[in-house]
Amino acid sequence: MSEATTASVQVQKSPASARWVTSIRTPVLVWLVIALAVAIWISLSDMPAEILTYREDIIYLGGQHVELVAWSGGLAILTGVPIGALLSRPAFQRVSEALLQGFNVGATIPTLAILALSMTLLGIGTVPAVFGLWAATLLPIVRNTYAGLRAVPQHLIEAACGMGMTPAQMFWRVELPNALFVIFGGVRTALAICVGSAPLVFLIGAGGLGELIFTGIALDELPMMLAGAIPTALLAVVTDFTVGRLQYYLVPRGINPLR
Repeated sequence: MSEATTASVQVQKSPASARWVTSIRTPVLVWLVIALAVAIWISLSDMPAEILTYREDIIYLGGQHVELVAWSGGLAILTGVPIGALLSRPAFQRVSEALLQGFNVGATIPTLAILALSMTLLGIGTVPAVFGLWAATLLPIVRNTYAGLRAVPQHLIEAACGMGMTPAQMFWRVELPNALFVIFGGVRTALAICVGSAPLVFLIGAGGLGELIFTGIALDELPMMLAGAIPTALLAVVTDFTVGRLQYYLVPRGINPLR
């Protein structure tokens, strides 16, 4: 290979390499700045030690919080993906947008109002809390599933039909894999909403980290409030990161813009 060709190849590769380095470097720098700020805060303030006095409550209530998110988020995925897939079928084309608008209207209702309505119907405790969080979490999954399946390129569907695939085979082998990235985006949004809304279920007797948050507000105890707020924020970050990693590795390489 000549020197001119080698130089041309290096010029062509350098922008991609630079983008890759930049994409890795930026998150690392952000986390380093956050870690440095936390380290300075810990060294200069007595607040972390006061927060850690609630560590047993954090562990116990954090377990309740995770359980509520797992139940409501899992049920939202199990129901939202099939509903979105069903609405994307040609048989529902005339009514799909009207039904989605119904989901949109439901999403405009504040989460606290949904929890109050579920408490009216189901009493207090875990069951109405899971139902309320499920209702508040459902829309992004339904919407993204519908949008992802409707956005599958028509030529891929026509090619699959020309190969003799049945509608079920086209759905599982062509449409769903191509829509998976968008569906995961809806799941990430929905779980973030679920984790952030879960503290409210303390108000209807379901426990969770909201017990520390709202009790701390009522008693004007900042360490107690932060003992609930900080783990909730960390849980949201960990949940989003975990689902993002699943999205990265489970979506096929050819249709994953991140790979």
